[in-house]
Amino acid sequence: MPYKVYSMPKPLILVTNDDGITAPGLRALIKYMKEIGEVVVVAPDNPQSGMGHAITLDSALFVQREKIASEYRAEEEYSCSGTPADCVKLALQELLSRKPDLCVSGINHGSNSSINVIYSGTMSAAVEAGIEGIPAIGFSLCDYSWEADFGPAEESVKKIVREALEQGIPKGVVLNVNIPRMDSDGIKGIKICRQAKANWREKFDKRTSPMGKDYYWLTGEFELQDHGEDTDEWALANGYVSVVPTQFDLTAHHVMQDLNTWNLNEYEKGNFNWICCWHHRQYHRHFTLYPAFLQNGHTGDHKRRDSARSYGQPAGSGCDLKSGSLFRFS
Repeated sequence: MPYKVYSMPKPLILVTNDDGITAPGLRALIKYMKEIGEVVVVAPDNPQSGMGHAITLDSALFVQREKIASEYRAEEEYSCSGTPADCVKLALQELLSRKPDLCVSGINHGSNSSINVIYSGTMSAAVEAGIEGIPAIGFSLCDYSWEADFGPAEESVKKIVREALEQGIPKGVVLNVNIPRMDSDGIKGIKICRQAKANWREKFDKRTSPMGKDYYWLTGEFELQDHGEDTDEWALANGYVSVVPTQFDLTAHHVMQDLNTWNLNEYEKGNFNWICCWHHRQYHRHFTLYPAFLQNGHTGDHKRRDSARSYGQPAGSGCDLKSGSLFRFS
């Protein structure tokens, strides 16, 4: 009796970006991902660079099925009027028939290494997928040109994606991948890195419109403060693709023990406390916070009442937030 052959379904890969659905970097990523899995695209209908993790709350979101005139396109493509994070939310909740096996964002036109990751719409789309429990990777090429050559990035991108699908990405972790601007022969390899310490020395270019109104363009210079050979900036400067595992748990775990030594839950005589008072005025109930000195340990004593009066407290009722007891002012 012959063996039955079962074909495994291709992995479903959600592709998004922040440069917009027509961006050459997105088209390149679609091409590479179609060799690996089934591709669905949900991307902004216009450039959204620098949006970070913004989401749309004060206006409607519009989605349209697209047929982009490009050599590299997916069977399903949607443009969204919102941010990169909006695109991922809508894809997962409304547009995809099943949960994707991977979300890839990019390929961004420009670096998202070091501190740039904080502002990146590319990485925020990947992070949004990670929050939803989907393995996710953000890809960026260190070339801001719209005509950038993404060819040299192809092998590195496909290698990282295949490894991510095979090995898995730890929960709570999203990969930030940056690719140096150089020929494929110049790329020396792939390095796992930490995020370099750096910031932007920002300036504003002030100008005046023909109508006489001042306006500003944000400019600045990138300042690298970290020359460690284990950083993403070092890797990129030396011809390596950098892979930084990032996380969306922003807790500074390493300082929690020190912060627990702060005297936050003990009040001593003379410490500054707050009394929460409420009263009626013109039929509207509202609350006001008034400071008072704790002169002794008895709630509602005359010294507290006098202290509250000294800050202009009208007649009414109050609550000592230390004990939760109620008292009245006369």
